[in-house]
Amino acid sequence: MKRSLLVPLAALLLTTPAHATRPGNTILIAGDSTAADYAPARYPQTGWGTMLRCAVSPDVRILNHARGGRSTRSFLAEGRWDALRADIMPGDTVLIQFGHNDQTRAKPERWAPAQTDYRDNLLRFIRDVRIAGGVPVLLTPVARRNFGPDKRAIADYPEWSAVVRDLAAKTATPLIDLEARSRAWLDRAGPDASKSLYLHYSAQDSIPAFPKGVSDDTHFSELGARQVADLVADGLKSLALPISAKIADPRPAFTRTTPLGRTDCQ
Repeated sequence: MKRSLLVPLAALLLTTPAHATRPGNTILIAGDSTAADYAPARYPQTGWGTMLRCAVSPDVRILNHARGGRSTRSFLAEGRWDALRADIMPGDTVLIQFGHNDQTRAKPERWAPAQTDYRDNLLRFIRDVRIAGGVPVLLTPVARRNFGPDKRAIADYPEWSAVVRDLAAKTATPLIDLEARSRAWLDRAGPDASKSLYLHYSAQDSIPAFPKGVSDDTHFSELGARQVADLVADGLKSLALPISAKIADPRPAFTRTTPLGRTDCQ
């Protein structure tokens, strides 16, 4: 090997966290578009799983397997769950959040009725994680920006959330009730201010990813993803799991009031 290649290689090794792959130091995410990573060209669309990286200590890595449009059914059918299972080491934490797409009856490849397929798929996820020596954590589906006549956030996935809560109780699986947390978050913001937390831009905003504008009450802006990641981090911190000690507090990257323009931890 040429000497000129040795220095960059050594530098790479020195800057890689020494314990990035130590068992128990990884958080894996199984979920949908609300949690997924996105290419820079899609900015400002941001998933909470991307920003969760700003809530953990430097020796923790996050493997985000979440993908847009996936339900428990399609996540299994496409082999995405098997890929995630292969990454689990003993002690690792697996966050599981589905529901948005499971209720899509018009798309059979996604449709997973709450009391049958959805429940069975979640039970499989819990079992598989435990067999691998990991720690499953169930999340109820994060809220959409949907307000009722009383200007309070509505639960759009009550049947699926109820199944998650029931399974968490019956299987002694840690639970982050993200639906409840995010509805309270929306209530605090209110119908108008909460627009900045989701994808609401006009053509005049000149957003390259949305040249014609966008009005989307499901997916998050940079600020929204930062704040939802903060809700998830709070949930993890409160569970008193081994990974809880690795959740930072305070979390300055989540207190921004103006967008940074990228998903760095600043």
